[in-house]
This record gives sequence, structure tokens and C-alpha cells, in this order.
Amino acid sequence: MTDKKKTILEAVEKLTDTYRKEELFLGKDRERLPNKKEIINFIKDMRSIIFPGYFSVDSSASVFPEHYVAYRLNDLYDCLQEQIEIAFLYQGEEEQKAKEHAEQITERFFANVPEIQRMLLTDLQAGFDGDPAAKSKEEIIFSYPGFYAIYVYRLAHVLYLENVPFIPRIMSEYAHGYTGIDINPGATIGEYFFIDHGTGVVIGETTEIGKNVKLYQGVTLGALSTRQGQLLANVKRHPTIRDNVTIYSNSSVLGGETVIGENTIIGGNTFITASIPANTKVSAKSPELVIKKPRTSVEATNVWDWEN
Repeated sequence: MTDKKKTILEAVEKLTDTYRKEELFLGKDRERLPNKKEIINFIKDMRSIIFPGYFSVDSSASVFPEHYVAYRLNDLYDCLQEQIEIAFLYQGEEEQKAKEHAEQITERFFANVPEIQRMLLTDLQAGFDGDPAAKSKEEIIFSYPGFYAIYVYRLAHVLYLENVPFIPRIMSEYAHGYTGIDINPGATIGEYFFIDHGTGVVIGETTEIGKNVKLYQGVTLGALSTRQGQLLANVKRHPTIRDNVTIYSNSSVLGGETVIGENTIIGGNTFITASIPANTKVSAKSPELVIKKPRTSVEATNVWDWEN
């Protein structure tokens, strides 16, 4: 029988020794990271403000909307301000400066909430206009993963522009895990944006997307592979997509100098690393299919479903 106590004690000794040596562990003095659970709850609760009647069971939202919104925003305001302050403290800001910094950013964020709502309503319209399977706008709000990912992105992007540490990425990675859609909060995305189906979509940090753009599942707007890493942190690495572009499934558009001109259609399964002019249709040559004659019977020796 193994010596359980001895094994655990040896593991504890080695782990705690690493804790002492590695500055990533155990936090910095009294500072701590933002609370991930609080930020996720903030995302969920904000939906009841931006889309009242869908994600709240509180009847006061319809009877006394002004009072309900004011009451909820007051709590959400305090929650976000606290988490922003914690993030700046962890980054090493002096306590009073971090407090003032958080107050200013939170004020600007909530002043911008009506504009976030307006942008999302254009995204909603784009989804309804672009998907014949959508039975109603309500269905899109309530159940479409692409629309949810865009909603979270629009919240996170405002905080990204304010250089808030940690929180924008916590938001976007929560949406990524929840929907399978990875939109970096640093991307710039215009009005009337729609992601159809959505699974596997990746939009990189320095991507620029114009108005009325539609993406299908599996699209990557990414960077060309590099070994320079952090040396390119502030360099445009991802493509620019102009207005009125449609990109079909499993296509990759890569590189910071790549520009897809307006009114262009990118066909599925394409790999693009150079700019495409406006008013263009791009498609990959269809692979040749080999179709064999059907078998009338299966021989006992045929154990494989696939044969050359």
C-alpha cells in the first residue's frame, strides 16, 4: 500500500516552494485579480437592461420601467466600478489613482450604454434580414449564439478602448466558451454585423470590419503565423473587411495588410493572404469527386467501409 501522507507532504513541500519562487502565484501583496464570476454575472444582468422582457422575471420592468432600470443600473454601476478598480490595483496603480480611474471609466461606460443598445439593434436587424430561418427578432435575441457573442463583444470593446486590464478578455473568453465564437475585444466592428451559425468563427484583435458584414461558421479573420510574439503586440496583424462583405464558411482571411474591398463575396473554403478589390467574387476551385458504382452486396471479407 502506498504511503498517502508521505506522498501528500512531499507534493505540498514542492508546490509551496514553487509558490514562493514564482511571482505569478499567491497574488501581489494585498492585491487580487478581478472576480470572474462577478463579471459573468454583470454580462448576464446587463442583458435585462438592454433587452428588457427577455432575461428578467421582475414584473416591475414593464410596470415601472424607469424605476426598474435605475435600480438595476445602480447595482451594476457599483459592481463594474469595483472590478475595474481591482484590475488597476493589480496592475500596480496607487490606491487613490485606481479609484479615480475606475470612477471615470465606469461613468463613461454607462453613458455609452444607450449607444451599445442602438448598435445591437442594428446587429439584430442584420440577423433578421440575413437569415430566412429566423422566425422573429425575438428568436434571435433569445437564442442565437452569434448574436450573443456580438452582444458580449460590444460591452467588452468599450472597456478595451479604455485600456481596462483583464476584464474585456474575461468577457470575450466567457462568450467564446459559451458560443464557440472567438471575438477579441480589440476588434473594430461596424453596424449591422451578423454571424450566421457561428461555431468556430475567430476574429483577431486588430481586425477592422465595416458596416453590413456577414460571416458564416468557421471563418477566421486572423494573423499570419509569426515567431516574433510580443514584438508585434501593437502592430496591425489582422485583416480589414470593408462594408457589405459576405464571407462563407471555413474561409481564412489573414494578415494585417490584407484588405477585402466593399461589396465582395468570399466563397467557402478559401485561404486569402492578399487584398481583394471591391465588387469581387472569390471562390475556390471545387475538388474533383470520384464516384464509384454501388456494390450489390457486401462480401464477408470486406471489413472496411472505405475502399480505394
